[in-house]
Amino acid sequence: MVETKEFKAESKRLLEMMINSIYSQREVFLRELISNASDAIDKIYYKALSDDTINFEKENYYIKITADKENRTLAISDTGIGMTKEELENNLGTIAKSGSLAFKMENEAKDGHDIIGQFGVGFYAAFMVADEVTVYTKAFESDTAYKWTSKGADGYTIEECDKDTVGTDIVLTVKDNTEDDQYDEFLEEHHLKSIIKKYSDFIRYPIKMDVTTSQLKEGSENEYEEMVEEQTINSMVPIWRKNKSELTDEDYQNFYEEKRYGFDKPLKHIHVSVDGAIRYNAILYIPEKTPFDYYSKEYEKGLELYSNGVLIMEKCGDLLPDYFSFVKGMVDSEDLSLNISREMLQHDRQLKRIEKNLTKKIKSQLVSLLKDEREKYELFYQSFGRQIKFGVYNDFGMNKDMLQDLLLFHSSKEKKLVSLDEYVERMPEDQQYIYYATGDSIDRIDKLPQTELVTDKGYEILYFTEDIDEFAIKVIMNYKEKEFKSVSSSDLGLNQEEDQQDQNETEENKELFSYMTEALSGKVKNVKISTRLKSHPVCLTSEGEVTIEMEKVLSMMPDNQHVKAEKVLEINKNHDIFQSLKEAFTNDKEKVALYTSLLYNQALLIEGLPIEDPVEFTNNICKVMK
Repeated sequence: MVETKEFKAESKRLLEMMINSIYSQREVFLRELISNASDAIDKIYYKALSDDTINFEKENYYIKITADKENRTLAISDTGIGMTKEELENNLGTIAKSGSLAFKMENEAKDGHDIIGQFGVGFYAAFMVADEVTVYTKAFESDTAYKWTSKGADGYTIEECDKDTVGTDIVLTVKDNTEDDQYDEFLEEHHLKSIIKKYSDFIRYPIKMDVTTSQLKEGSENEYEEMVEEQTINSMVPIWRKNKSELTDEDYQNFYEEKRYGFDKPLKHIHVSVDGAIRYNAILYIPEKTPFDYYSKEYEKGLELYSNGVLIMEKCGDLLPDYFSFVKGMVDSEDLSLNISREMLQHDRQLKRIEKNLTKKIKSQLVSLLKDEREKYELFYQSFGRQIKFGVYNDFGMNKDMLQDLLLFHSSKEKKLVSLDEYVERMPEDQQYIYYATGDSIDRIDKLPQTELVTDKGYEILYFTEDIDEFAIKVIMNYKEKEFKSVSSSDLGLNQEEDQQDQNETEENKELFSYMTEALSGKVKNVKISTRLKSHPVCLTSEGEVTIEMEKVLSMMPDNQHVKAEKVLEINKNHDIFQSLKEAFTNDKEKVALYTSLLYNQALLIEGLPIEDPVEFTNNICKVMK
C-alpha cells in the first residue's frame, strides 16, 4: 500500500531554503549523500562492536555511484545498515531530524570511527540537482524493504518494495538543462570522479564507480576498444591519520603535488596531531616560491578544512594569520561545530584555538629553518620576507614580538643577510644603537655620504632596500633594548665632544646658514655643519618621525602626498666648498644663493629624489662654469 504524506509546514520552508540558498555549490549534494552512506556503514560497525554475533568484514562494505545518462538518473548506493519504515519517516520525513546525530550521541567513537553526519538536512541537498528523489532501503535484520519517493516540498510517499540486500539506494532523477544551468555534468563520469576526489577522497570506505577505459585490442597495434571496469575512486586512508614514523619526505611531497598546493617543491612540512580540548590533525607546507598572484588582491589565503575526512572548505582563512598566508595544507577535526550546510562554522572559538597553535608551530619551524638550514631559510625569505615585514607593520605592531626574530637584512660588514639577533650579538660594547641605511639598492646605499662616520667607527649598518623595511622597524622601535637609528638621522649619538664643536661652528656661521635656509624657500628646515661627512661636501638628513625614504614611499600614495620629512641640509666643514660658501657670503651673496641651490639639488640626487626644476639646475651649472 502506498502512503502519501506531507512535510510539516516548517519542514516545507526549510526544504525550499535547502534547494535555493543554503549551499553555495550544487556539487556538494554528492558529498552529503556519500557522507550519509558512510554513516550508514559506520552504524553496522558500531553494532558489531557490541554484538559478537555480527561479523564486520570491512571488504564487504562500500559505496557505489552509478550514472545512467539515457534515463538521466544518478544512484548512490551503500551496503550500510539501511532504514526501517519508521526511520524513513523520522529521518527523511521530518527535515533536520538527524538519525546520525542521535546515533552518535548514544555511541562513543571507537578505533577512529566517528559518525560524519550531524544534520538530517544534508540529504535534501539532492533536490538542488534532482526533480525527483527515490530511496530504496532495507534495514539490517529486517525482511521488508521500503521505497520513499519525493518531488520536493509537496510531500512524499512510502511503500513496500523488492530489495534483496541490506542497505540503501538513493536514485536521483537529474533535472534537464536550462539556459543558465547545465545539469548534465552530474551524469558525466569524469565530473563525478572529480567531485568525489575533491570532497570525499578520505571517506574510510571504498567509493566505487564503473569507469570507461580504453585499451589496445588484442592482436592489434593501433586499434583500441573501450572497456568498463569497476574502480575505487577515493584514497580512503588520509595521510594525516598515519603515524609520522610510517611516512617519508617523498610521501609528503606526493601529497603536496596531489592536492595541487603548488608547482614547486616545499621547503618544509609540518605534521601536527593534537588530542586535547579540541582534536585535530594538520599537515602544513612552507613553499619555496611565491604563487604568481601572491601579492595581488586575487590571492586567497587559507587551509583546506576537513571534518572527519570530508572537505568542508577549500580555503579556510581563519586558520592562518595574514602574515603566514603563504602556508599551504589542511586541517581535519572531528570537533568542529558546523552550520546546517556544513560549509560554515557556527563558533569561531574552536578555529581560534587551532589557529593559535598552528601559528606557534609555523613560527617554530621557521626559526628552526633559520638556525639549522640557513640556505633554505634564505630561499624562503627571498619569496616571503616581504610578507613577514608587512606582518610586523600591520595592526600597529601587534605581532612584532612574534615576527621580529624572522627578519633578515643585508649587512655592510658581512655582505650577506643577517638577523637582528646576529647583529646585536656582535655589537661592540660602546655601540648604543642598531644603525641602518635606506636606499633603492645595496650598491646605492654603499655610496651614501651619510654612512661615512658610522663606517669609520667600525659599526655595522643594516641595509633597507624595500619600501616596507623602515616602516616595520619604526614599529619595532628597539630590539633587545637597542634602539634603531637611521644613518640619516639628525643625531647619530656617536661623539658628543665633536657634536658640540660642530654646533659651535654652526652658531659661528649662523648668518650664512640662515641665508641659505631662506634661499631654499622652505625646502629644508635648516642648514648646518655636518657631524657625519668625511669626504663628501653635502647631504640631506631628517628630523622627526618621517624620514626621507618614508617620504618617497608615501609620496606614491594618493592620500599621503602632503606628508613630508623635515629635511636638514648638512655641509662638510672640511670640504673646499665650505670655504667657497663663506667667501661668497662676504663678497657676493647672489653666488651663495647659486651655490646653495646646486648643493641642495646635488643632495637630492644622492638621495634618489627628483629635482624639482631640472632646467634651472642645468642653467646654474652653466653659470658656475663661466
